[in-house]
Amino acid sequence: METIKTQGIEVPRLGLGTFKMQGKDCHEAVLSALGMGYRHIDTAEMYANEDAVGDALQDSDVPRDQIHLTTKVWWQNLAPDAIRKAFDQSRRKLKTDYVDFYLIHWPAPDMNLGAALETLLRIKDEGGARAIGVCNFPVALLQQAVEEIGAPIACNQVEYHVLLGQAKLLAYMQEKCIPLTAYAPLAQGRLASFPELQQIAEKHGATAAQIALAWLLEQDCVMAIPKARSEASQKSNLDALKVRLDQDDRAMIAKLPKDQRFVNPGFAPQWDEG
Repeated sequence: METIKTQGIEVPRLGLGTFKMQGKDCHEAVLSALGMGYRHIDTAEMYANEDAVGDALQDSDVPRDQIHLTTKVWWQNLAPDAIRKAFDQSRRKLKTDYVDFYLIHWPAPDMNLGAALETLLRIKDEGGARAIGVCNFPVALLQQAVEEIGAPIACNQVEYHVLLGQAKLLAYMQEKCIPLTAYAPLAQGRLASFPELQQIAEKHGATAAQIALAWLLEQDCVMAIPKARSEASQKSNLDALKVRLDQDDRAMIAKLPKDQRFVNPGFAPQWDEG
């Protein structure tokens, strides 16, 4: 598994997302993924599955220090005291002394970003998290965190796939050596309806999903965390690492629509175009 180094930490480029997985389903999916070779597990306070993830980490034969574990604090809990409370609950549910990444899940419209990041940094300094970061931050907010506040941001997790361009954000993040972690990297199952992707997939003896993942993972500074419940889906996603796209493939993917955003709640920030 290839890794990306950020804030001194080597992070596997392909991880397992667990959004909408709960209970026994989540526990079994995480155990299966770890058994197959995944070493990057992504969860969040809001997913209500940290206890299942924690049980799987305990039940797995893989040592904790070989697993990259990310969790996130919900946007309604960004006051310093609320972050502390949320983090303590997350760590208890995950049954671990520390998480590898602790992230702000969404920016809040009225947040004090400096105070929130300072609290995350204190958690890091106390050994509760190896690194801190953010999710769903457009360029202006990321600039505020990195340039004005000077926070050591280890990643920015955003929706990114072959149908949604993130050129402006990715260029800024590459310049600052901050990895982009792509969530919903398979466009929430919508890829099969694009004949261009099917054509590329047939050429490589792959699936449309594998082509989409390969496209993301060949980019500088990009990681991906597709959700996958079944062993078959988890293995298929791992096999995407073997796909090598050529210039014709990339040109065809470049012509796909790049304005298809599927995660856009009412509290979302003002997104960048492209």
